[in-house]
Amino acid sequence: MKRTFITHLVRFSLVLLLCLLQMVGGTAIIAQNQPRAASKRQYHTTADSLAAENQRKMLELTTPPTLQSQPLPTDSLDQALNRKQWVPNPTKATWLALIFPGGGQIYNRKYWKLPIFYGGFAGCAYALSWNNKMYKDYMSAYKDAANNRWDSSSITDLLPPGYLDRVSKTQLTETLRKRKDTYRRYRDLSIFAFIGVYLLSVVDAYVDAELSNFDITPELSMRVEPALIDTKTVSSSSSQKSVGLQCSFRF
Repeated sequence: MKRTFITHLVRFSLVLLLCLLQMVGGTAIIAQNQPRAASKRQYHTTADSLAAENQRKMLELTTPPTLQSQPLPTDSLDQALNRKQWVPNPTKATWLALIFPGGGQIYNRKYWKLPIFYGGFAGCAYALSWNNKMYKDYMSAYKDAANNRWDSSSITDLLPPGYLDRVSKTQLTETLRKRKDTYRRYRDLSIFAFIGVYLLSVVDAYVDAELSNFDITPELSMRVEPALIDTKTVSSSSSQKSVGLQCSFRF
């Protein structure tokens, strides 16, 4: 009976030892499996973050850049939109030039032309006044000479002292007549010159207003350059090259 108790005790001890060994082995296996799972989860997390970063960089490279423009003030933007190109009316410019000298140039906003035309008007007016005055003086002197009034102030004011005693009366009368006709012709030419400047200002105002919309772009050009030109002679059908100039127009 004592042997039976010892035998059962030994068996119980062996069973308990085996249970302890199994528990220790399972704990070790769990301990070994946990770092692998953790590393596997960390690997998946790192791979996901790298994929997201690569996708973000690809989007940055493929997305077209957006230009950021500075906001313009509201007032200047409205003025730029409401601004219209000035297009003068040829009929109105012509009537203003006819009514008032230089009015067409003012209407066309070509102010730099005003000194040119006003200078022409002033020169013609001065020439007209001077030639008319000289014509009247010589006309009066000629009339007095024709009537033998040699002591008249109209004759003595024009002639130097003692000139009447050195020339004949007939020659002096003819000289006064020629001077009278000369200054009359100059006076008439001054009138025509004044009218010419006036008409020129009218024509300039009309042409300037009419050609305000004329297209002046780099596409309208003329170019002259050296080129090789093929020439054919009558005796031979073959073509020969010669150096020349080529003129090309671009419309």
